[in-house]
Amino acid sequence: MKRLAIVVLVAVSAFPVVRAQQAVPEIPFDSVPNFFKLPADLNFGEDAGVALNSKGHIFVYTRSNSATGSAYGGAASQLLEFDQTGKFVREIGKNLYAWAFAHVVRVDKDDNIWAVDKGSDMIVKFNPDGHVTMVFGRKKEASDDTAEPWKRVNPPLAPINSQFRQPTDVAWNAAGDTFISDGYINSRVAKFDKNGDWVKSFGEPGSGPGQLNTPHSIATDARGNVYVANRGNVRIEVFDSDGKYLRQIKLDVPVPADAHVAIGNQPAATAAPGTMSPGAPWAVCITPGPNQVLYAADAYPGRIYKVSLDGKILGVLGKAGKQLKQFGWVHEIACPSENELYVAEILNWRVQKLQLHPERATATR
Repeated sequence: MKRLAIVVLVAVSAFPVVRAQQAVPEIPFDSVPNFFKLPADLNFGEDAGVALNSKGHIFVYTRSNSATGSAYGGAASQLLEFDQTGKFVREIGKNLYAWAFAHVVRVDKDDNIWAVDKGSDMIVKFNPDGHVTMVFGRKKEASDDTAEPWKRVNPPLAPINSQFRQPTDVAWNAAGDTFISDGYINSRVAKFDKNGDWVKSFGEPGSGPGQLNTPHSIATDARGNVYVANRGNVRIEVFDSDGKYLRQIKLDVPVPADAHVAIGNQPAATAAPGTMSPGAPWAVCITPGPNQVLYAADAYPGRIYKVSLDGKILGVLGKAGKQLKQFGWVHEIACPSENELYVAEILNWRVQKLQLHPERATATR
């Protein structure tokens, strides 16, 4: 009996040790101060998107100087380019018909620039010279009696091929297929071929496996798998290029005791899952190969998560706030390498360039 008691005691006491070995590291990082050199008459507004091309030029999609009209119904989209040192280069698509409410910007492998505008329900492809070469979707006409914001209704509206209701993001696979997360109303992913022709949609509104509630960001890996930031369901969904549901990733890391929100009331521990839940992914980004990792961000507690593609959380960084190295609603992440990130923030009206130092990481609970 004594020997048995000793064995049980060892087995029970060993369990916390195993958990301690699996603690998630806090990744040290720096934020480059005053990186962007804006002209004297130009300011960022709410920075919804950031992306880089093959030359290291940075594109910021912001809700700023182009804004016209009343607080509701005005235009709030401006696409700006900076060189690799942060020097302002140009504005792209000034006064474009599609500009209404900026959501994200992405750059494909051929350096084409894609802007996703939630307000106009349109996705616009620019060539590297800044001229429009392809348009997806169509906005409501001002003369129509339906020229008002989309409303979420139950049961949900049936989606329409090649049209969008508040789209959020765009990504591509190696074959040139385009995937558009569509978005706040339709809660699906739309797929087009390399010529811009409609292929199919996958995902549907709901909370079950493979179902979506505000698919807010999207990225693809080298195999063509599609990672969808399923923000309202507080997880990342993974599909293959044909839309077959594969698995889900949860950003399940304990919330620090001193965590606070960037704006609004502190979420209750018993609150239903949703946009402000810890680990609810607002943005996803996947690094180039050969060893790809995923970065994701939430609004509360305002962290960025480093994740392996099979779902293991490799580290976390940052918290909500207004200072450098703090975040106010990260809306898009650009990750040109594993240890260099650009994060566009809604509340702080800025894009931060981050340098990560994982070699100095220390474990945290």
